[in-house]
Amino acid sequence: MFAVVELAGEAKPKRRAKRCKRFGSRTPPSGLNSTHLRTKLKKKVADLPALVDDPSFGEIPAAHGYPCGVIALFLGLVQLGVSLRATSRVLDFIARFFDLPFSAPDWTTGRLWLLRFGLAQLNAPKAQADDQVWLIDHSVQIGKQKVLAILGIRLVDLPMPEHCLRCEDMVLIALIPMETSTREDVAKRLEDAAARTGVPRAIVDDHGVDLNGGVQIFQRDHPDTVEIYDAKHKAACLLKARLEKNPRWLAFCTRVGQARCAIQQTELGALTPPSSKLKARFMNLEDQLNWADKILALLDGLPGSALSWMTPQRLEEKLGWVREFRDDLSEWRQWQAIMDVTVGFVGSEGHHAKTALMLSRKLRPLLRTAEGRRLAAELVKFVREQASKANPGERLPGSTEVLESCFGRFKTLEKDQSKGGFTSLLLGFGALFAEATMEGVLGAMRAVPTKQIRDWCDEHIGQTLFSQRKEAFAMAGTAQQKLAEPIR
Repeated sequence: MFAVVELAGEAKPKRRAKRCKRFGSRTPPSGLNSTHLRTKLKKKVADLPALVDDPSFGEIPAAHGYPCGVIALFLGLVQLGVSLRATSRVLDFIARFFDLPFSAPDWTTGRLWLLRFGLAQLNAPKAQADDQVWLIDHSVQIGKQKVLAILGIRLVDLPMPEHCLRCEDMVLIALIPMETSTREDVAKRLEDAAARTGVPRAIVDDHGVDLNGGVQIFQRDHPDTVEIYDAKHKAACLLKARLEKNPRWLAFCTRVGQARCAIQQTELGALTPPSSKLKARFMNLEDQLNWADKILALLDGLPGSALSWMTPQRLEEKLGWVREFRDDLSEWRQWQAIMDVTVGFVGSEGHHAKTALMLSRKLRPLLRTAEGRRLAAELVKFVREQASKANPGERLPGSTEVLESCFGRFKTLEKDQSKGGFTSLLLGFGALFAEATMEGVLGAMRAVPTKQIRDWCDEHIGQTLFSQRKEAFAMAGTAQQKLAEPIR
């Protein structure tokens, strides 16, 4: 419907070619000449209007001011990680640069499209099947609300071994803000989800008290459903048991914290250690261990290029203490490697009859110490127990890491809003699981009017923390004004 017209202007006068010092000779590479390059460029330009030439591009959904193609472009950019405000500016630039016949929407308009598209995925009919596997977890922010997310995939749709699950492989089954999350609450939500998809073959979770308890209650009525313990959380628990009360680890963490304060505002600021994460810190040791290994490498042989901004004496004074932990770091690095290999292998391979044996062989080259061998044995035993829940010839997912990844992408979309409690943008989580095609966008805009967004938010989210804060501070401001008024 729309097309980009290539302007045919007058031929430009030939200019004498100049030698570019940066790229060397002006002679084109072998096999290429200016005519060839112009031909390639024309081909690329000819491909540009392919999207806007789609008959659906210019179709305007009822009660909308923008064509379906613009909505699809906006949602596609957001799904790639571009922020809402930046997406509006990017579309404006594209429209002006290529002289395309549409105007860019305001970011608030695009935000509403995102919510409608996300709610459409949440409300979409789900396949009824007995080979469904659910991945469940909570997302929390400030305030008393937490959100229970349930993702599903059929066993026949699992990617091949050696390939991890991705967001686009999953289907959003439920997205439930909850002010209380007891075992009974979780079990009820699981029953509601089963009414939409059928009883699942397996449920993968992190064995949190409420999730694990809810699954056990659900299993009383559905004994054929098995529960799979997420491999990453199990590995983190085993690592925590070894490090949480280890005096050497505690001493190392103390010295790291002291070093951060001591050097971050000095000429050694570039060597400041990374901050440890308060939540799930035993899942995220990699950064601290990498930092310590690199500091040891500097202490053992300072490169000459670094002498311009620091001296060996100064490095030794502030960070020489890392040498005291050389042997410990080697041991901890081994544990981290064993954990990483196990989690990665289970995430891509899943649980089946041969998983434990294959993992044991994969871990063998990493085992250097007695404690490392004990950790590996515990992980192999755990994997064997989980894999025993799979039927002969069956392969079950063993990790909720894809769900954690989706939560991470959603927090990137939220940006600073993730620090202020859940808002209507929560519906944007649903938009992560479906490609924004012309057909999909058109169907979503027709199926979900704006009123459904408001109704869903009123029912499930209620008054947001931002709204409460605004209301409270407005009252405080009024009270301050009254106190400041002169007494007559």
